[in-house]
Amino acid sequence: MAGGGRTLLDRVEAHGHRGSRGLRPENTLPAFAHALALGVDVIELDVGLTADGEVVVHHDQALSALTARDTAPSRADDPMFPYVGKPIRDLTLAQIKTVDAGMRRASDTDPFVLTQLPIVGTRVPTLAEVCDLVVRLDAHTTDLAIEVKTDPGWPDHEVARLVEAVADVMDIWGLTRRTRLLGFDWRVLGHARRLAPQAAGRVALIEPETLKPGSAWLAGVVPPEPADPLDGTAWTRLLTGAISAGATVLSPERTLVRPELIGEAHRLGLAVTVWTVNEPAEMARLIEMGVDGIVTDHPDRLRLVMAERGLPLPPCHGPRTSVEAV
Repeated sequence: MAGGGRTLLDRVEAHGHRGSRGLRPENTLPAFAHALALGVDVIELDVGLTADGEVVVHHDQALSALTARDTAPSRADDPMFPYVGKPIRDLTLAQIKTVDAGMRRASDTDPFVLTQLPIVGTRVPTLAEVCDLVVRLDAHTTDLAIEVKTDPGWPDHEVARLVEAVADVMDIWGLTRRTRLLGFDWRVLGHARRLAPQAAGRVALIEPETLKPGSAWLAGVVPPEPADPLDGTAWTRLLTGAISAGATVLSPERTLVRPELIGEAHRLGLAVTVWTVNEPAEMARLIEMGVDGIVTDHPDRLRLVMAERGLPLPPCHGPRTSVEAV
């Protein structure tokens, strides 16, 4: 690799965030298909569990007005309608399937409104439908990074139930060994270790909010002190705690990444995948720093940066009509 950077994986992985949020409606089948056609090592997605026990793909724990619009009730005089704004866990799959997830709400401050191709009529997919897409496109080189959307306020048995539901879907589709389970709530990691021991990885997500003093997100692990959040000793305690919780990968928000953090994570055997990076200059800087993977809304940009640096590119899968790819 150019420069002094070193990766634990001996290559840099390209992760399509919510499929390809910068290019297609996030967390939808078109977004995942587009990412696969461009060529990524991993497609990242978020999941929740419906009232009738179906695993669906959506970023928030409630149907977000940013990415979802009501159309019509699933049945006449449904007292739950409108559905947007209501928790996914309170809605059935039939209710969620009425929502149009193909267009972002217009906003002058949302960069994706300018770069994302609207696809009106796109529905919220189930995790099984995403698996079907991956299998149909024979995307055998692509892993799935599934963020299990829980909250530290949830009882532990509810966290376990969602992890188990995800694990069951992946097992049915024969994709467990290509699955990485992610969580800001580090209880997810322990349940994943128990319920999906053959999964490809367990990813400890961190951001400044979850590292605040007294954080309930880290399953009892003590975060670094705010006076010196990048102190090496404090990071060692945090990383060791993540490993004890079940992590095999650390995934920090981009502003937290420093060479010292990467070096200590690698020393302890943790790969480092950074999120969410959309500017080519920052992608190049992080590659130079030695990260193992980059999560991006713009896989097309990341492929260009990787190609310019002579890094191996992930294969493309599926139709390439109207797709810009290296």
